[in-house]
Amino acid sequence: MTKTHFENRYAIGPNEVKGFDTQQLRDAFLAATLMQDDTINWVYTHYERFMVGGAVPVNETLTLETLDALKADTFLSRRELGIINVGGAGVVTADGVEYPLNYKDSLYLGSGNKQVTFSSVERTTPARFYLNSAPAHQSFANKRVPFGGGKQLQMGSLTTSNERDINQSMINSVVETCQLQMGITCLKDGSVWNTMPAHQHDRRNEVYFYFEVPESQAVCHFMGEPTETRHIWVHNEQAVISPPWSIHSGCGTQNYSFIWGMAGENLDYSDMDFHAPNQLR
Repeated sequence: MTKTHFENRYAIGPNEVKGFDTQQLRDAFLAATLMQDDTINWVYTHYERFMVGGAVPVNETLTLETLDALKADTFLSRRELGIINVGGAGVVTADGVEYPLNYKDSLYLGSGNKQVTFSSVERTTPARFYLNSAPAHQSFANKRVPFGGGKQLQMGSLTTSNERDINQSMINSVVETCQLQMGITCLKDGSVWNTMPAHQHDRRNEVYFYFEVPESQAVCHFMGEPTETRHIWVHNEQAVISPPWSIHSGCGTQNYSFIWGMAGENLDYSDMDFHAPNQLR
């Protein structure tokens, strides 16, 4: 039987966070151990009932199991799932259909899929599947998107240390979804700021999953209200949950990549309330 770990985190408002110390912030908003061998890990957030997880099949094929908290016969009875591989070559099988995923490839699975498994092509270089899930009101078709196969944007500049490529793998102009959106942002050499100017979007939450962070390096993730900012130090393959009321931005000790995942009532990617650097406190 697949080893599945589940953690439930209730929503926290901005007034409470003003009094948090470092460990309280990390306990509430950092998902530090998503990627563990032969395990599926889930963190259930009560922001948009968004779920963030990881599946690392090394010695066995892992099965997507339902959870008591979902009160559903199968995991995808009333949910949709986004998957991005940040490891070696792997295969996701959904109701008998195999979807090969190489490094940074994406896969969308709509609600109604009953049997989903995760496997690696080579045990020595296992796949590392990063998972996002949100409630779904209807079923849309499964779709694989190879890295670079979605919509691509080039933003920022070396002058402001934020030159980056944004790969919109799972937005509504690429994949039809209920509310889930995902993509990968890759910073260029010499750039370290991932999102500046910082922004909020009160109509949806977001989760940042940091990867390609060397072991000796780190990323400082900024969150909180624009005039009440807080920070969390993040290492490789860790994720930060960003509530709708919070900004989300980060600066690394060298360049890196991150996966952004969103869910909420608005599928307009550009729906953002920006805050200039000189407005932040």
